[in-house]
Amino acid sequence: DLIQYWEDDDRTSVILLYLESFGNPRRFARLARRIGRKKPLLVVKAGRYQNSSFSEVRRGRSGVVGAQPQSLALRATQMGDVAVGALFHQAGIIRANTLEEMFDVAALLAGQPLPRGPRVGVITNATGPAVLTLDALQAEGLRVPGLSEASCEALAEIPAVMAGAFNPVQLLSSATAEDYFEVSRVLLADDALDALLILFIPVGLADRSGVAEQVKRALVAARHAAYEKTVLTCFMGAQGFQSALRLDHESVPSYRFPEAAARALGRVNAYAQWRQQPLGIIPDHKDIDVDTARRICRQRQHEGWLAAQDVAAVLAAFGIPLVSHRIVRTQQEAVSAAQALGYPVAVKLASRTLISKSEWDGVKLNLGNDNEVIQACETMQDALRAAGKQDALEGFVVQPMITNGVELMIGMSDHPLFGPIIAFGLGGIYVEVLHDVVYRITPLTDRDATEMLSSIRGYPLLTGYRNAPAADLNAVHDLLLRVSRLVEEIPEITELELNPVKAHVPGEGFSVLDARIRV
Repeated sequence: DLIQYWEDDDRTSVILLYLESFGNPRRFARLARRIGRKKPLLVVKAGRYQNSSFSEVRRGRSGVVGAQPQSLALRATQMGDVAVGALFHQAGIIRANTLEEMFDVAALLAGQPLPRGPRVGVITNATGPAVLTLDALQAEGLRVPGLSEASCEALAEIPAVMAGAFNPVQLLSSATAEDYFEVSRVLLADDALDALLILFIPVGLADRSGVAEQVKRALVAARHAAYEKTVLTCFMGAQGFQSALRLDHESVPSYRFPEAAARALGRVNAYAQWRQQPLGIIPDHKDIDVDTARRICRQRQHEGWLAAQDVAAVLAAFGIPLVSHRIVRTQQEAVSAAQALGYPVAVKLASRTLISKSEWDGVKLNLGNDNEVIQACETMQDALRAAGKQDALEGFVVQPMITNGVELMIGMSDHPLFGPIIAFGLGGIYVEVLHDVVYRITPLTDRDATEMLSSIRGYPLLTGYRNAPAADLNAVHDLLLRVSRLVEEIPEITELELNPVKAHVPGEGFSVLDARIRV
């Protein structure tokens, strides 16, 4: 109610929120996504380490604790802060970790125009703070580029500028307030920059009030010349510079330490980039069969994992085919299936209760002949018999070996408040060892899917790292959107995992090698 009121309040330019919990997070996200296009929402979310796990919430609601997801990628989505982070990212909400950080960012949002990009100019009269500033800016995804040729020539004419100091612009310790005016005037006019951070330490003749006045003078001249850079200052010292530099229609925030200034600028720049991009669309896939998938998922009277053949049918109904496979019950049927598919093959146990196949030695790869297939089946049966789990074996899944492509994982876990959360990352064992995974809340837009692809650390593997074949990014992008549509259309699905998915070269799509669905 409050943010909708502030949305239309002409006296409100920035919205600050302290949140402990959400009544309806999906509705909040829809409102925030709309309102954030006009006014920034800046949030401190408390209780990030006190959220109940998915299983604890379910215990309170139903009295029954279901089986936990085996994948670390999905298990992480049980924690509410993962969902909060995904919601804030998709809705363009600026997240502050502390109240101090919140007001640091708010001062910049309320006083200055949004930056056009990540390029920052720095003026300083001390080397140490300049180095710390560079570290802090780069940690926030900002850049400190070289200046234009005209700026370099103008700076060379200012005696207080140290030789070769062309961003950060290093002033002598004896630099005066007038020197700060001259250098600020040059950088404010430089089209190679989007923002300007001015550092001052009282080590010479100049005093902070005089420097502040000259910075203000330079900014007034820049605004008259229609230069719209974002400007911040950092007056280091025992007391800093408590009051902002005020002009007629804006103010320049002042920070005691450069790290705080860099952090505020990084948050604001990320928001500005979000606002400049289109919202994205949810594509309407015409080739899906919702009724078939819904009927299969609703035919179960109790919650649990779908049988292998039902998983395949549900995915196929949404245009997500599993790799060619045969589901068999006996060793001899497995041999016949392998012969039909062609060696080499993989044999996996089929069970609705033993979900982690590798835990039960239930995956055998690169089987090259009939004897190896029989031996693989016997090994699985012996392992289950020794553990007293022989009744859990429903048969075997036989597949041809797929060796080419990058292994990926796509998963979903249904959060009791936030709804379906999609996980994407490197697949196979890498998801558990490296945990290179990103999360988003459904429904995914085309922009969300694109961001997920490029946000994992393993993204270079998808684009052809060290001359390796690139992956079919368009096909994986479409796969993410189809999974999102599936779990939105079929709310009975509480967990889903496609792992591994082999992403082939462009034009050849992907192969889903293993999948499971819980309803």
